[in-house]
Amino acid sequence: MAHPDTGVRIDPGSFRDPGNRVFHRDGEVLRGLDERSARDWRALAGSGFFRTLLAAGKLCGTEEVAPAPPWSATLRHERIPFVSHPYEWSFGMLRDAALLHLEILRAALVDGFTTKDGSAYNLQWRGTAPVFIDIGSFQPYRDGEPWAGYRQFCQTLLYPLLLQAHLGVDFQPWLRARVDGLEPDQMRRFFGGARRLLPGVPTHVHLHGAMQQRHARATTSDVRAQLRDAGYSRELAAATVRGIEKLVRRLDRRPGESHWSDYQRTCGYSVQDRHAKERFVEEAVAAAAPAMALDLGANDGRYARIAARHARYVVAVEQDPAVVDALYRALRAEGERRILPLVMDLADPSPGGGWRGVERAGFAARTRADVVLALAVVHHLAIGRNVPLAEVVDQLAGLATPGAALVVEFVHPEDPMARRLLANKPDGLFPDYRREEFERLLAARCRITRRAELPSGTRTLYRAVVSG
Repeated sequence: MAHPDTGVRIDPGSFRDPGNRVFHRDGEVLRGLDERSARDWRALAGSGFFRTLLAAGKLCGTEEVAPAPPWSATLRHERIPFVSHPYEWSFGMLRDAALLHLEILRAALVDGFTTKDGSAYNLQWRGTAPVFIDIGSFQPYRDGEPWAGYRQFCQTLLYPLLLQAHLGVDFQPWLRARVDGLEPDQMRRFFGGARRLLPGVPTHVHLHGAMQQRHARATTSDVRAQLRDAGYSRELAAATVRGIEKLVRRLDRRPGESHWSDYQRTCGYSVQDRHAKERFVEEAVAAAAPAMALDLGANDGRYARIAARHARYVVAVEQDPAVVDALYRALRAEGERRILPLVMDLADPSPGGGWRGVERAGFAARTRADVVLALAVVHHLAIGRNVPLAEVVDQLAGLATPGAALVVEFVHPEDPMARRLLANKPDGLFPDYRREEFERLLAARCRITRRAELPSGTRTLYRAVVSG
């Protein structure tokens, strides 16, 4: 929501803590703090752990600037290249985000601080490096005080990891369905019988749920007093965090075989086709020199890596969580920090969610790329998912800024991959799926500047400039 007089746009996802609010002004990301939050911030800024983590890049860059009324203090944060949501991350990404969260909390406790919450939404990414963004979450620790963020951490980070590590169930649909994550009651239904004894389940699912029920009518002050009387201390809190950290490190779910994991070998490209396609993509991205490139249907990241040679940042979207996880682990091992891999079904992209449907912005609302790569995507949407060809073109163009480059591949109906998809459809279902019709639709939204036939003769590449 923008204020018409000041040009200030309030971030719709920052309302949950009334003591501070994120807003945008003149391209800057700012955070307003009330009097109490301002005091906490100044104590935090002087602490050793905060300066160490900030220098290491584990906290988003933050500095105090002139206060903006009505706030007592205003912070300016670095701008994250692309905002993503936890249900768009792979298993390895969610686990590494959880580990960073715990590392930061453990360091904070040593210096006498804690965090108000434990949400997965407190983290974002610089490529494959997680970064903690909710600077307003820190506050001084008080004796006898339990970690206020424990429940959120379980529901948005630990429970999804347990679900996938122990049961092999992809967590993304569960997190996408509910912004607050999985409740203990839901988790108990998954972990009955012998599953009750799996690592992390007895304490963080069953005992946690029982304790919630036991203290359902107790106030926070009552719980704090009980813990203080029982000798609960900062040292015990830190030991608890270390225990959760040890558990999360043990959780793993290596990507298994899937339909898409071996796609580069089975997709039918000849060596000549692949080399010609790589040259076309590299020349197109190099000519655009984009700040942001978007690779749709990224698979193993071959073309995202090519784009990253010339783009400041690349968002690589792929629908298969296992493929995205393999790509994430490979990029992280390579030290690549300019490619962000995300789990996304282009026929069902992330919608807006949370309060009033805008607390978490949908994928289309977050995406304005300077180059869009749509390679071997159109036929999967138009034939595989029955999306009208005109709407496929609209979607591709709509993800780009006016004047951006769209690099798109059209797979002809006679191509082996297209024939494989058509074989499972009624005859005559896609009379408009023709190269001539695709070119007409593309020309209506863009100015086609180059086309190239691949050596196989059944695929055409286009470079187009998106109209304003």
